[in-house]
Amino acid sequence: MAAAMAVSRSLRSLLTRRVMAPTPPSLSLSLRPMSSIAQDVTSTAAPRDAPDHNYESLRVTAAQKHILHVQLNRPEKRNAMNRAFWREMVECFNKIAQDPDCRAVVISGAGKLFTAGIDLMDMASEILQPQGDDVARTSWYLRSLISKYQETFSVIEKCPKPVIAAIHGACIGAGVDLITACDIRYCAQDAFFQVKEVDIGLAADVGTLQRLPKVIGNQSLVNELAFTCRKMMADEALGSGLVSRVFPDEVQMLDAAFTLAAEISTKSPVAVQSTKINLVYSRNHSVTEGLNYTATWNMSMLQTQDIVKSVQAAVEKKELKDVTFSKL
Repeated sequence: MAAAMAVSRSLRSLLTRRVMAPTPPSLSLSLRPMSSIAQDVTSTAAPRDAPDHNYESLRVTAAQKHILHVQLNRPEKRNAMNRAFWREMVECFNKIAQDPDCRAVVISGAGKLFTAGIDLMDMASEILQPQGDDVARTSWYLRSLISKYQETFSVIEKCPKPVIAAIHGACIGAGVDLITACDIRYCAQDAFFQVKEVDIGLAADVGTLQRLPKVIGNQSLVNELAFTCRKMMADEALGSGLVSRVFPDEVQMLDAAFTLAAEISTKSPVAVQSTKINLVYSRNHSVTEGLNYTATWNMSMLQTQDIVKSVQAAVEKKELKDVTFSKL
């Protein structure tokens, strides 16, 4: 403890010499709860369509500074996932991953529910009448097709920007595949979740069976949900760890999701995105492998000026929303 206090005093002294300047009284700030930070960051302007994001099945808006809102946007079809959706999600999140202005993403469904899952009417011919002259060639085609569909949700996980899923109403079938690839999940009280694939004669193959056990940490419950296709209601989803918070309705849920995204966006993008990358890696590797990966990662990331800026803000009792971090 004494050593830690000594290090703290030394760091404070070093930063004071290097970067601190007297703060005019008019600019002095007091510490406030993080919720107030998010409220200050929240823009009162109406969302505007994000440039370079024009899709048939999605709508992407710049909801607030550094925050993109991705909506499943086929409300007349219960946001069922058609052929365009499987292609456009990959394009959308690849662009977001490379967008230096974006620091957090909220994904939700337009209309009365999150998603009814795969659009069977639109996808039937591609799945039930696959190409190929014989069993071997047809199998190669199907494997390639399934791998392509898997990327539709894996691209969310690969995107270094934190992705918050905000779910209301039904989240069925491929919807569960989608949300389990997200980093944080909120839902409204009317939400329910259903691993539906067995009821249509197949095993889920685009992420649920691989990610859901790691998300909720209860293999027995995962097996029950997958074998029976029963609905998991919002309270059970909260108790099992599938979602971290439940809200009375969609409006309050979305407000909370954007408040959370705003809070995340005030922090160093180097720190936040490095954290996501290391969390995803460590989930699939041993503790030793994860520690080794983090050491290798941070041997370069520790050289960022974001550390100096963040610690300086703490010393000066400033809020991170008042710190300008370079784009990443």
